[in-house]
Amino acid sequence: MTGFSLSRRFVRVWQRNLLVYRKTWKISFVPPLLEPLFYLAAFGVGLGGLVGALSYGGTSTAYTAYIAPALIAINIMQSAFFENTYASFVRMFYQKTFDAMLATPLTIEEVITGEILWGATKSVIGTALMMVVISLFGLLHYPHALLLLPAAFLGGLAFGCAGMICTAIVPTIETFNLPLFLFITPMFLFSGTFFPIGNLPGWAQFVAGILPLTHLVELCRSLALGRFSSATLVAVAYLVIWSAVLFPLALAGMRRRLVR
Repeated sequence: MTGFSLSRRFVRVWQRNLLVYRKTWKISFVPPLLEPLFYLAAFGVGLGGLVGALSYGGTSTAYTAYIAPALIAINIMQSAFFENTYASFVRMFYQKTFDAMLATPLTIEEVITGEILWGATKSVIGTALMMVVISLFGLLHYPHALLLLPAAFLGGLAFGCAGMICTAIVPTIETFNLPLFLFITPMFLFSGTFFPIGNLPGWAQFVAGILPLTHLVELCRSLALGRFSSATLVAVAYLVIWSAVLFPLALAGMRRRLVR
């Protein structure tokens, strides 16, 4: 297993994870269905009554309509990141699934590519479920909102690659608390999710602008509300470049870890 080797056999890894998911899908379906209900009730109805409307794209937007796409973006981030950190680490370290797959003609690159693509697929599944719930509130504008599904795959790739890099680095499963606290939590709070980043100090706006969730939120919000701008294209370009840069880093990092 020397050198970079990647073929279409990575699909077999994706299929393996899908088969396992089909056995536990009833449990996996619950969070994407209930999470938007809880957030919309707490923030949309409760806090929304105090906030009123916000300006987005030069138009007054109800607070519930403002945060609903952000909830989808957060789910995309969490679905892919958690799948390619905790779940991938369990398959690698505890279940020895990676060892079993590498005993076949599969290469490390194919195994890790299949894992990352599965993380992105989990993001798409979660997005589809959340769209069903949020649509009941009339907060998504169709047909533009259907583009949230490919956006979920792109965002899932971005955060799946980031998660896999963490998996390549952390010594123990408990160490994932560090990237969660230092990477995921700040984005959850300060990436334009619950309030415009324009409300932040200048230096904080700059930091928010380089966070991937900020661009994913912008992309989801523009697609959900049907309000496209140059920021939409910037968001797509950012996530594509982020994924293109982090993907080979994830493969290289996992190769170093697995061949120790």
